[in-house]
Amino acid sequence: MLKIFRMAGMLLLLLCFSTPSGFALLSSPHQSIDVCQVFGSVYIEDDPQYADFLVYEEDSEAFADILVFEVDDRLWANKPGLWHFTETKGFQDFSIYFVESRGKADFSIYFINSEFFAGCNQ
Repeated sequence: MLKIFRMAGMLLLLLCFSTPSGFALLSSPHQSIDVCQVFGSVYIEDDPQYADFLVYEEDSEAFADILVFEVDDRLWANKPGLWHFTETKGFQDFSIYFVESRGKADFSIYFINSEFFAGCNQ
């Protein structure tokens, strides 16, 4: 009898997390977003499961999805590619975790020295 209740509970749980097409909503914990619109205050996470995005830092700007310029004040991080790094969790617009493999990243970045070229690399 207990086995029947467990199976019924599991079926109910699957129904709660399914879409009309029947696929489960339990997907990647990381958000999907247009990387060309990623800007603002950034916090670097120590644990990938708490990060909004997994990011790979490219060696060359030619292969990066977005060119990032680090600004000193969060008020100036108001356009794509302009990031202000904060050490205080809770004051960020989004958080990232740097991965060592491009295949595990949500997107890749390259740090540049000029604010003029910051943004989407298309």
